[in-house]
Amino acid sequence: MTDAWGERALMIEARDLVKRFGEIAAVDGISFSVRAGEIFAFLGPNGAGKTTTIQMLTTLLQPTSGSVRVDGLDPVAKPYDVRSRFGIVFQDPSLDHELTAYENLDLHGVLYHVPRHVRTGRIETLLKLFELWDRRDKPVKQFSGGMKRRLEIARGLLHTPKILFLDEPTLGLDPQSRNQMWTQVKHLNDTEGVTVFLTTHYMDEAERVAGRIAIIDHGRIVAQGSPQQLKQQTSTESLEAAFLALTGNTIRDERVDAGGDQLRQMARMWRR
Repeated sequence: MTDAWGERALMIEARDLVKRFGEIAAVDGISFSVRAGEIFAFLGPNGAGKTTTIQMLTTLLQPTSGSVRVDGLDPVAKPYDVRSRFGIVFQDPSLDHELTAYENLDLHGVLYHVPRHVRTGRIETLLKLFELWDRRDKPVKQFSGGMKRRLEIARGLLHTPKILFLDEPTLGLDPQSRNQMWTQVKHLNDTEGVTVFLTTHYMDEAERVAGRIAIIDHGRIVAQGSPQQLKQQTSTESLEAAFLALTGNTIRDERVDAGGDQLRQMARMWRR
């Protein structure tokens, strides 16, 4: 079936992807693809395999078997080339709270070898877009949770990546901050064509912003499609109801999805 993205190049492609930790298959033979310019939501209960999958896509874990391509490149064979192609916003905060907003972005630009004349203009553009330009010289420790999240997204976009990974980016934010953040992300998606790969537990967010959704449970993808297609498949009226119909009502924990600890460690590394 040809969809709205049918003519665009694949930006992410996973085929029969498996990641085992001892006897546990955290990711168990999943296949999916994300096309250039798409906003793609990767949803699942705690411990379903979301974080482990993100780690394989972002070079932090090597698959046990199967294949991954990010912008046509193998993250295992060419990790540095792949890293230059994406930005990432971690579930845990990763800003340096003692630096100013401007300094946090400037440091990121230096680490990614963005020339000074380029990053100066890029920093101004992003801080204005995310409504932080007036606070550029204020230390991040004075920022609210929503302001910090917006700054983290601006930082992830500084080196003009082709893909932006958002791992629970609105966790703990109030509805107004969540709404503002997604409005700005969608604007960047529309104007710069950045591909967005997101995870969230807020089903209303996924239904609002994502063109397609994959739902993973117990390491396997149980459904893929647009929000409307998932609701039709499950004969439900909302994405949350469709999600529960596909994954059940049992409360989960995160112990199976062992990749979370490494993402938290990487976030702490950014703070240092």
